[in-house]
Amino acid sequence: MRRLLSAVIPILLMSLLTAAATFPDTHQLQTMAARFVPPPLRVDVSPLSAGDRRALVKLIQAGRIIDQIFLEQLWSGNHQLYETLAADKTPLGQARFHLFWISKGPWSDLDAHAAFLPGVPAHKPAGANFYPEDMSREEFEHWVAQLPPAAAAQAKGFFSVIRRDEAHHTLKIVPYHEAYRAYLQEAAALLRDAAKDTDNASLKRFLNTRASAFLNDNYYESDVAWMDLDAPIDVTIGPYETYNDEIFGYKAGFEAYVCLKDEQETEKLKDFSAHLQEVENNLPIDPKYRNPKLGATVPIHVVNQVLSAGDGNHGVQTAAFNLPNDDKVIQEKGSKKVMLKNVQHAKFDSILIPLSRIVLPTEAQHDVSFDWFFTHILAHELSHGIGPHQIQVNGKQVEVRQELKDLYSTIEE
Repeated sequence: MRRLLSAVIPILLMSLLTAAATFPDTHQLQTMAARFVPPPLRVDVSPLSAGDRRALVKLIQAGRIIDQIFLEQLWSGNHQLYETLAADKTPLGQARFHLFWISKGPWSDLDAHAAFLPGVPAHKPAGANFYPEDMSREEFEHWVAQLPPAAAAQAKGFFSVIRRDEAHHTLKIVPYHEAYRAYLQEAAALLRDAAKDTDNASLKRFLNTRASAFLNDNYYESDVAWMDLDAPIDVTIGPYETYNDEIFGYKAGFEAYVCLKDEQETEKLKDFSAHLQEVENNLPIDPKYRNPKLGATVPIHVVNQVLSAGDGNHGVQTAAFNLPNDDKVIQEKGSKKVMLKNVQHAKFDSILIPLSRIVLPTEAQHDVSFDWFFTHILAHELSHGIGPHQIQVNGKQVEVRQELKDLYSTIEE
């Protein structure tokens, strides 16, 4: 729920990716990678306590593990391909590896997910590695229709992958904590160690509850703890966004953002939360679809990013996000808006300013303002938290996300 303003300089390269039996050479790969601007992100860690500095190191290590989980989630062949490319020290091999790591796979996000490497599917599988690549939408729906309600809900839930049984006939459910057990055990241990280091009670609570969730897929308690997080280290880590499930939009990709909170900038935005219910009450929709009581907190945090990983760090970079996506938590607590200020500054300085010099007359240049850019992104994120999340269909209470399936993300944005 947070892809904003591509951090790229658009160059049309679709022809070289779609030409029969041809793939980009070293120069072409370098040109493709150069569309991503690599500005430095500056973060001042000096205000952190000694314990928080130790915790920060462990959270960065946990983020690196999230990268490995996401590689597996995006495509079943990613880990083997990663090893092959990393071992190839030729200029072509290194150019391929560089673009692979930017994309977290062998497909170009800026070129309709077309392959830039040989020996892989021509386009990213619609279901990523959340489902068998040979599974059709109809097969899944027919199978789910025969499951008991609890199993059907798990099959369509955020935190499971679908695989074929050993005989390769029927589909089966594999919970995330089983599918990624080794990675999650290591990440959970790091979160618990970081919780021991920090002296902030809310961060301790989040890290300990999220570590437990990694091992049982029960994310509710840790999502609530994340909503209440008020600490110098502002961390988001776990399975959240469903963009890469282009079949149904059910399955959540693992991501991590390790950030430091900007207390002064966060304080400035408190008034926005106070008016969100007023906006909800005046939405131009049938009143029955309005939420008469938004979550009481609706926190807005301004942070500076130290690390992003997994689904939060491939292709186009995130400028802000609105989470969690669990409607139970949203109904009870609302949703948190996190503004990645140093990332937004990087986008503004590296992309928007150069573009403005091309498309705006000289006399209009002084009107280009980071404050307005920041406020526009803030308004976008605030809008994610309003409007109907649950509706009635044929007398039954349902989630809008579940009803719209793969169309949800596009329509909701």
